[in-house]
Amino acid sequence: MLAVKNITFAYEETEVVKNFSFEVKRGAYLAVVGESGCGKSTLLELIYGLLAPKTGEIYWGETRLLGPDFHLVPGEPFAKYLSQDFDLMPFTTVAENIGKFLPNRYPKAKKERIEELLEVVDMQPFSEVKVKKLSGGQKQRVALARVLAKEPELLLLDEPFSHIDNFRKHPLRRRLFRYLKERKITCLVATHDTTDALSFADRILVMKSGKLVVDQAPQELYQQPKSRYIASFFDEVNERGLSEFVPSDNSGKNVLLYPNELKVVDNSPVKVEVLTSYFKQGFFLVEALWNETPILFTHPASLEVGQIVCLEVAEALLQTRAV
Repeated sequence: MLAVKNITFAYEETEVVKNFSFEVKRGAYLAVVGESGCGKSTLLELIYGLLAPKTGEIYWGETRLLGPDFHLVPGEPFAKYLSQDFDLMPFTTVAENIGKFLPNRYPKAKKERIEELLEVVDMQPFSEVKVKKLSGGQKQRVALARVLAKEPELLLLDEPFSHIDNFRKHPLRRRLFRYLKERKITCLVATHDTTDALSFADRILVMKSGKLVVDQAPQELYQQPKSRYIASFFDEVNERGLSEFVPSDNSGKNVLLYPNELKVVDNSPVKVEVLTSYFKQGFFLVEALWNETPILFTHPASLEVGQIVCLEVAEALLQTRAV
């Protein structure tokens, strides 16, 4: 189990990770999300041992991880960290990069391991191609294979699919996370990608300004976000006064609603004027004006600019999404 206990880290006088604590069971996948500059990458570097916390402790099982102040070569032998820089050898082949840290005394086993990982990242046709000739997305796939070569117990990935096109990203993600689960490799991923977090993670950590905002299961976090900041990582979000939907309400609370939760109906008190429609995947995202402020909802077809339509929200959502 990985245990991070009240760690704080600062660059000079600026704290970028603040009193941060969480635990991860072996074999679990944890996604770390947050706005750019909130401390996600720094958190992974602290866990891996590239940086030392100012205060607090990090444990892998019963072993305290002491960081670069106690190790000549930073990093932990049981862990692998993939940064956004890849750190590949450009003038050697894909196969040579993947096998860089594999022992040469077992050439058959080494070759089989490289072939296995080439299949995981869908790079078999490029085995003998030099890395300098690859695209950014192909290099990222090679880097993923290389950190898996000497199978780690703990894998730390920083935006691991950021350079990979959607055509390959979706099947690659399924293969990779299935591979990690089968081998019970603990994985932490810092990501901006909603699918990385919602579809695959066992838990999601939300960071803001170096602090842990919430640690929760994906479905619970999506269905009951505690703030607009949290909800905005998963979709567009409307934040409206609860009293706009329930005139008798005097709580002063707001309600958070995703666009797909507002439905067009024949008649309701919520009458909006259509501003524009954007085609999405099988539906349209409609931007409209309500009480002189924008509101977003989805609809099966495009709506005409200036059209007046009525919207309805399930009553249960108005209660569970009030913040």
